[in-house]
Amino acid sequence: MTVIIYDKTEKGREEIATRKHQLASRLRTLLVMVDGKHTNDDIMRKVTGLGLTEQNMQELLEQDFIVAITVQSIPAASNTHASSGTPATPAAPVTKPSEPATAAAPSLPAMTDAERFQALHNFFNETIKSAIGLRGYGLQLKVERASTIDDFRGLRQAYVEAVQKAKGPEMARSLRDRLDQLLNDGSA
Repeated sequence: MTVIIYDKTEKGREEIATRKHQLASRLRTLLVMVDGKHTNDDIMRKVTGLGLTEQNMQELLEQDFIVAITVQSIPAASNTHASSGTPATPAAPVTKPSEPATAAAPSLPAMTDAERFQALHNFFNETIKSAIGLRGYGLQLKVERASTIDDFRGLRQAYVEAVQKAKGPEMARSLRDRLDQLLNDGSA
């Protein structure tokens, strides 16, 4: 069975991290829920009580905050809790792209270590300033002292904890996922 899932674009991740595009708070709430793992129906079930609709999802799509991905799903019986009928959290991916991953999923292009180091440096600088503010000064100094990608890996946990304390768990998860993508050179 073919289903459509949505994932954030680079513009969507940037909005979550920096609020650069000043997306309306209701649409921003919906954008936070888009994770590249859940179907449109799953997301709508979670946000209907907030007054969000398919039209809101369409707005995010039209404004290039999210992208639609067509996937083949595994039979529902193997992916749900028997008692509740809700999707189980799988140890392995539940869906696989119907097209090659390079065409279907938004990911980082292959980077050299120097490019990845610079991307990580920029990511930390921009998001510490926007998400943590002055409380991130000590962390910012550690970023400036980092000389290897492994140094950035060592900062991951302190960074995620600082973002969670300053902005809450949703923002921390979003930025953590983006950071992990950079640390792993775009491979999951």
